[in-house]
Amino acid sequence: MLSKYLSPQAIRLQIPVKDWKEAVEIGGALLVDTGKCEPRYVDAMVRAVQDLGPYMVLAPGLSLAHARPEDGALQVGMSIISLSTPVNFGSEANDPVQLVISFCGIDHNSHIEMLKSLAEFLVVEENQDLLKSSNSVEEILKAFQ
Repeated sequence: MLSKYLSPQAIRLQIPVKDWKEAVEIGGALLVDTGKCEPRYVDAMVRAVQDLGPYMVLAPGLSLAHARPEDGALQVGMSIISLSTPVNFGSEANDPVQLVISFCGIDHNSHIEMLKSLAEFLVVEENQDLLKSSNSVEEILKAFQ
């Protein structure tokens, strides 16, 4: 199910970043590059963290970066980046973050199916470990099928 929302071009593994902002920008750039959103959507994702704090850090080591549909979302989709060195978002409970999944939806409901499938995938701790440690895009895509 998740494979229909994720292309190989939207996955980058074990990348170095200097901070949370760069991680969100890279994940967002993958959404732009795959035609899922406009560049202004990426700016809105960064602003959301700056304005609202680290609410996107939902579990230990995991952030779900997103913005509002009207901020430039074009299609339902997601990107995945794993970080070679985890970074802090400011979440006392769940920092540092090693996995940033960025997503967008074109309205307030269109991405619900994708998020439900993602939650079912991530509830299995081995799947989170795979996403955080893998060096293989093919391995990630296979796990999502």
